[in-house]
Amino acid sequence: MSRETTLRRILDGGIVAVVRAESGEALVKVVEALADGGVTAAEITFTVPDALDVIRDARRALGDALVLGAGTVLDPETARAAILAGAEYVVSPVVSLDVIRLCRRYDKAVMPGAFTPTEILSAWEAGADVVKVFPADVGGPPYLKAVRGPLPQIRLMPTGGVDLTTAAAFLKAGACCLGVGGTLVEPRAVAAGDFARIRELAAKFAAIVREFRSTS
Repeated sequence: MSRETTLRRILDGGIVAVVRAESGEALVKVVEALADGGVTAAEITFTVPDALDVIRDARRALGDALVLGAGTVLDPETARAAILAGAEYVVSPVVSLDVIRLCRRYDKAVMPGAFTPTEILSAWEAGADVVKVFPADVGGPPYLKAVRGPLPQIRLMPTGGVDLTTAAAFLKAGACCLGVGGTLVEPRAVAAGDFARIRELAAKFAAIVREFRSTS
């Protein structure tokens, strides 16, 4: 799908699940559980063993039912491999201009990670579709709100520290969407194969986004 279509689906859903685990064995079922719970975007991080195989398998299993991306991408070679495997967007914990250029070349959405206002603006000016504010637990919603003051034109996705108790506050602070890792894709649930738990958490996070948007 086009970069614009991917971006619209991510923003409409409001949640980007960060899928990280010590093994890729059960992660296709994890992604299916996320989709069943109402989360419409998930990134497979490159800290997962055989991440490319997981991306391929998940894309084959779910098709376009969920917008699948690649996370923890640090260089353009990894970004290109992820895109060829089926990733529709690329997320990084850092600002890599080469990764941003590569994604724009292939018409794929890119969300580099930044923290300071200077880093955030640099990422946006380089062509980021969304800037991932990371680690967002440093400063929390008040920091995000403070950054949004002078930089209201930049789409910000807090990642790190987003849980069921802080999600609404981050949205109120101006987040365009939320990056959610272990509080959604719980390591214990993944290890136990408790996909019902992941589906339940996905539904709760999706409900927070819907409720916030319906009342704001």
